[in-house]
Amino acid sequence: MERLDNGAITVEDTMTRKSKSPASQSHEDATVESFRKDPALAVRYLNSILEDGDQEELMLALRRMAKAFGGVQKLAEDAELNANTLYRTLSSQGNPELKSLRAVLRAMGVQITVRPLRKQVA
Repeated sequence: MERLDNGAITVEDTMTRKSKSPASQSHEDATVESFRKDPALAVRYLNSILEDGDQEELMLALRRMAKAFGGVQKLAEDAELNANTLYRTLSSQGNPELKSLRAVLRAMGVQITVRPLRKQVA
């Protein structure tokens, strides 16, 4: 372990040193946990993806939100949808119909809204 003259551990050392703490949480699990603890964060995340219009990112966000809000099986029950169909709908190749998307979002306690675009200043 390399120390500076003042006894501090170097940045390089902290980046390469193995942690003695329990295994850390994966990024995916941490994201899902954040959504579970702060549903408003999940809404902001989903809105930012909807603004960008990236279908693949949208499906990933919906899968993460489904995990955060009880899993696909519970979400399917709450949305009154078939669980197998919902699994396929939320896959990376999924292309949900508006009716299904509305039902899933409603089961999560959110909805789609439309608002005017911000005017661009030249």
